[in-house]
Amino acid sequence: MNIHEYQARQLFQEYGVAVPNSQSAKTPDEFDAAIASLKGDTIVVKSQIHSGGRGKGVFKDGLKGGVQLAERAKAAEIAGKMLGNTLVTKQTGEAGRVVGTILFAEATDYKAEYYLSILIDRGSGKVKVIASTEGGMDIEKVAAETPEKIITVTIDPELGIQPFHIRKLAYGLGFGEKDLFKQFAAIMKGLYKLFWDKDCSLVEINPLILTEDNRILALDAKISFDDNGLFRHPEIEAMRDPHEEDPKEIEASKYGLNYIALDGNIACMVNGAGLAMSTMDIIKYYGGNPANFLDVGGGANEEAITKAFEILLKDDNVKGILVNIFGGIMRCDIIAAGVIAAVKNVDLKLPLVVRLEGTNVELGRKMLAESGIKLTTADSLADAAEKIVKIVAENK
Repeated sequence: MNIHEYQARQLFQEYGVAVPNSQSAKTPDEFDAAIASLKGDTIVVKSQIHSGGRGKGVFKDGLKGGVQLAERAKAAEIAGKMLGNTLVTKQTGEAGRVVGTILFAEATDYKAEYYLSILIDRGSGKVKVIASTEGGMDIEKVAAETPEKIITVTIDPELGIQPFHIRKLAYGLGFGEKDLFKQFAAIMKGLYKLFWDKDCSLVEINPLILTEDNRILALDAKISFDDNGLFRHPEIEAMRDPHEEDPKEIEASKYGLNYIALDGNIACMVNGAGLAMSTMDIIKYYGGNPANFLDVGGGANEEAITKAFEILLKDDNVKGILVNIFGGIMRCDIIAAGVIAAVKNVDLKLPLVVRLEGTNVELGRKMLAESGIKLTTADSLADAAEKIVKIVAENK
């Protein structure tokens, strides 16, 4: 789960991470009070959507820049043009995102920018801190073009962040002087505690800045949370912005379904994340485009499978469905019964290819064959992918 920058800033402050003074507003009526709470002749006006690259984004009406510097007297006017407008960035795609909140912040002069993030290193099962003196840029570009400017430390979760971790990062970034080291150490300790306390999957500052008067501040704030840990954090769950998420994904989560919308036209229903990824790959291999990632899990019942079909059919781009089930924990005959009932419940009109394998597979296939529903069976994943791609192509 992602949250907005203004919410991430609030969490930063709770954990002692210094940020420039700022105030959010959700309606034009709140603009004047928000601006009045800030000092300085220049105000930073920042559109709040779940996307990077907002500063270089373009609104649907042609307004350029989702992050702008404004004279105090002009800040409310600029914010009024952003609020309710659709901002398009490299990350949002052509559809863009509607701006529902504006963040006003005090403008801060600075002499250096840095990058700093904490994330889960799934390869080692540990926590990794990534830092760079090249802040304000895409870290992927820095890693590709100047990898020597990337500093990394790996932290054992059982031990937590240690002084030697902080020293390596601080000296690598040039914060060796006593006062700067003290500030940076406080930031690192606060960020790591936040990361650990709140079950984060990513905490990122880009840029972290050094001001003209030698203060280290988080000029931007990004936090992502592990969905599996949200049950422990109702205060974080309350920060969720449903307008920033696909309604189909929200609906799927209510039924224990893992759904992610994509831009293809062949819907996939699979049990198991790894099998779902393989299914999408092989659809691409045969020239098709998957419309989604959908893992129904190992304990899917008729209700969940019916809901899965309903969610798939809400995507107008879908022209065919591939069901690929490996019956290990869940028997194929139970899956077959669920598919049959679900197809009848939703009155499916689209082409359907079903591949079953595993426990009671022959019984499951027999049930499908005798069900009276219109579908195409497949003997293997490759066979299934080839068939659905061909059917969808022929029906264009």
